[in-house]
Amino acid sequence: MVALYKELQPVDSYKVQLSHPISDYDRQLLTLFYQPLIGSSAMSLFMTLWADAEQENEREYTHYHLMNLLSMSLDPIFEARISLEAIGLLRTYMKNDGDTRSFIYKLYSPLGAKEFFNDPLLSTFLFSKIGEQAYRNLRARFALSSSDDENFKEVSRTFLDVYKPVTNGMNIDEGSEIVERNQSEGVPFVNYDFDFNLLKSGLSEQMVPQAALASVSRETISKLAFLYSLSPLDMQKVIMMALDEDLEIPDARLRRAAADYYKMSISKEAPVLQKVYIKEQPETNNPENLSREEALLYYLENTAPVDMLRDLNDKEPLSVDVQLAERLINTHDLPIGVVNVLLQYVHIRNDGKITNNYVERIASHWMNKKVSTAKEALEFSRKEHDKYMQWKNEGQKPAANNRRGSGREAMVPEWFFKKDEKKEHPKKMDPDVEERRLRLLEKLNARRTEVK
Repeated sequence: MVALYKELQPVDSYKVQLSHPISDYDRQLLTLFYQPLIGSSAMSLFMTLWADAEQENEREYTHYHLMNLLSMSLDPIFEARISLEAIGLLRTYMKNDGDTRSFIYKLYSPLGAKEFFNDPLLSTFLFSKIGEQAYRNLRARFALSSSDDENFKEVSRTFLDVYKPVTNGMNIDEGSEIVERNQSEGVPFVNYDFDFNLLKSGLSEQMVPQAALASVSRETISKLAFLYSLSPLDMQKVIMMALDEDLEIPDARLRRAAADYYKMSISKEAPVLQKVYIKEQPETNNPENLSREEALLYYLENTAPVDMLRDLNDKEPLSVDVQLAERLINTHDLPIGVVNVLLQYVHIRNDGKITNNYVERIASHWMNKKVSTAKEALEFSRKEHDKYMQWKNEGQKPAANNRRGSGREAMVPEWFFKKDEKKEHPKKMDPDVEERRLRLLEKLNARRTEVK
């Protein structure tokens, strides 16, 4: 299993391509047909990418932009992305350029209602998600109108009734290639190993003409075999059941025969599709075994700075603080975990205030030292604490009054100090600072149960 950071990082850039506008009819299909299959997170990601793609000028974003808009960490965004890819609504293209990585997300409009219901995988998947009655209601909603038009006769003119060609010697086929509608081709179903030779070997020409078997697409046979867990020998029986009186195998009869054979031989319950993508587990599988610092590191590495600031303040963060975090990530390429440690450190050490100059001075120091993880940032904040406090005091006092601070005048969370350090006992705690410290640690400890 590939670790998430090898697949995607917040600083990775992306562009969205949409060659044809998605219509209101497509929106209905996405909401009613696809949303039950992919879930609300993947649907939100699709709609957000769709909004980005509809801008007049193609723009480049980082994935931190998506994290802010969707209020999600990177892990569920990646899961949502691969769900869209699997269902045929998105194709992803990646380019590595040295240390930078960029993506192109190509959106596809959904299959039409008829194509969707004719696809055995999609239709059965939807049936298993919403149930029989809702499925029948949905089919009826998109069925052809049965209005009584027997008394009407069509009198529409054809093209030839209205137009005739006029030759002027000009070649109208010259020019650039026209981009077609960017419609989904359905589920990208490849690499499924089905033994067609074994299937054909058990069907004689007298029983099933080769012409009839050739009329059925190999993809349809593969999808049905995959969906109902049917072997080539099982599919031989299904094909025999689907053969009509004219020795032909219509697609509808083949799908119905596969469903009937499944009910008779395997299960009366509709098959259920289960995701095989598994999220990477932390090194310590049992959350109860995580130390407080391990839980804190997990939180810092997997939480968007805007959410961390919200947790820190118990309210919505100021826009200037959010913009500062975005600048550190997007402009200076600092990892999210490092930014979270930096903002949290300055907030606690600077009496709840996040000062741009102070933050950027420490950020510059960490960039020069190649700090790349929350763990390294925590170690630097402890190691260089006295220096950072001196910088803070320099920014608050006139130059003539600058003095080296003691470095322990205000209390900080104890995870800023190494356990084996031999320091003098700190002075009596400031009740207000200690209250904030305890409130923060209580929140972080509460998130230990969320670490999986």
